[in-house]
Amino acid sequence: MRKICVFAGSSSGRNQNYKLISNELGQLIAKQNFHLFYGGGNTGLMGAVADSCLEAGGKVTGVIPKFLCDIEVDHKGLTDIIMTNTMHERKNIMYEQASIFIALPGGIGTLEELMEVLTWKQLGQIKSKILIVNVDNYWENLFKLFDNLVYNEFMKKFNLSNYVEVRSVLDIEKEIKSI
Repeated sequence: MRKICVFAGSSSGRNQNYKLISNELGQLIAKQNFHLFYGGGNTGLMGAVADSCLEAGGKVTGVIPKFLCDIEVDHKGLTDIIMTNTMHERKNIMYEQASIFIALPGGIGTLEELMEVLTWKQLGQIKSKILIVNVDNYWENLFKLFDNLVYNEFMKKFNLSNYVEVRSVLDIEKEIKSI
C-alpha cells in the first residue's frame, strides 16, 4: 500500500479553510487507497486529517515520541501508533515509509519537517514527491523566501522544482495519481 506522510499543525489555525482542506485530504487519502502516516496527534489539522481518513475507511499510522503524548495528546483511534524515544526517530520512520509528502498549514514544527524533507530531496536522499498545500496563500511568504535564496545564490534555481505547490484537493488528487 502506498503511504502518504502529512505534515500539519497541531492547531486548526485562524482560517476555517485550513481544517476544511485537511478533512478533504483525509477523505482523498482513504478514497485513493493510500495509508496515512503523520505525527500521531489528535488535535488541530493533524487530528482533522487523521479523523477524516479513518471515517472514510482509510488506514492511519501515527508516529509520536513518548514525551509528546503529554503535549499533543496522542490519537487513540488510529489503525496503528508507533511510539518513539526521539523526534529524530519519529521523522526517520515517517520519511522512510513515504511515497509522497504533503505539507498543510502549520507552525514551526510543520515548517521544520518540510524544510528537512526539502533538504533531503535536494541532497538526493529521498526521491518522493513533496506537495505544499498553499490554501488561501498560507505559504506565500515561504515561496518568496525560496526566490530570495535563489536570487542571493544560496540555492540553485532548479531546486525550486523539488516541490509542487497545490491549492486544492483536486490539485492534490492529480499529483498523487501520478505516483
